Amino acid sequence: MPRARLFSCWGSRLLPLLLAYICYLLLGATIFQALEKQAETQSRDQLQFEKLRFLENYTCLDQRALEQFVQVIMEAWVKGVNPKGNSTNPSNWDFSSSLFFAGTVVTTIGYGNLAPSTEAGQVFCVFYALVGIPLNVVFLNHLGRGLRAHLATLEGWEDQSKRSQILQILALTLFLILGSVLILIFPPIVFSHVEGWSFSEGFYFAFITLSTIGFGDYVVGTDPNKHYISVYRSLAVIWILLGLAWLALVLPLGPLLLHRCSQLWLPSRSFSIKERGAPEADGLPRPQKIPVSA
Repeated sequence: MPRARLFSCWGSRLLPLLLAYICYLLLGATIFQALEKQAETQSRDQLQFEKLRFLENYTCLDQRALEQFVQVIMEAWVKGVNPKGNSTNPSNWDFSSSLFFAGTVVTTIGYGNLAPSTEAGQVFCVFYALVGIPLNVVFLNHLGRGLRAHLATLEGWEDQSKRSQILQILALTLFLILGSVLILIFPPIVFSHVEGWSFSEGFYFAFITLSTIGFGDYVVGTDPNKHYISVYRSLAVIWILLGLAWLALVLPLGPLLLHRCSQLWLPSRSFSIKERGAPEADGLPRPQKIPVSA
């Protein structure tokens, strides 16, 4: 009963927090899209205009014209516009991409390949992060505590039979392995297939992302030569959130699993210590009681 009541209390608190978390991400995606997409469109059109002018003036190109063209390319790159391809390239500020950006802000990943270019977008990003980062930490910690509550059977470890202990160890190990495959192995395979990366590159991206390092050298959904589904980046955000929640669960469970294994497979040492008696304050064992015959 106490465990059921604890789970009910946890669920009643998690649901409003989850709804607030999702609504906050959707709000951020909507506002970022409204603030940034028009500026991106202007930069994209300007880049295409300069490309055409460069081709027309190619025969009489001088150093100054080349420097000006390079400057246009650099400004477009800073604003998230890929110089490769044409104006039909996917937008960096459509709703799915904006949701992806909002997720990288609140999780502090910050790849660095995309940032607000308008003053209004930069100001909003500051205040959005001030609220979103603590909300993300509270949500992941609460979710991790709730998931660990389902494994509370390990609390009465010493009172269970050895068979039950072995079954719990095997179940927990299988749970961790399957979760690791779904979070850390399967997604890199998908990313490698979609992006044209090797598996090592996909795994590298997954690790850099879930560790919130976010170098930005590998980012999903940025190749202008590929046609991604509209929800591709949104699915990547869901994977990031699930991965961070999984790490919040696994990091404390890993040492616990190793500790339980050591207790299970090395019982002789603890038994011999109990037989000899607990040591006194000076480090010497207590003398054993000797029965006196009548």
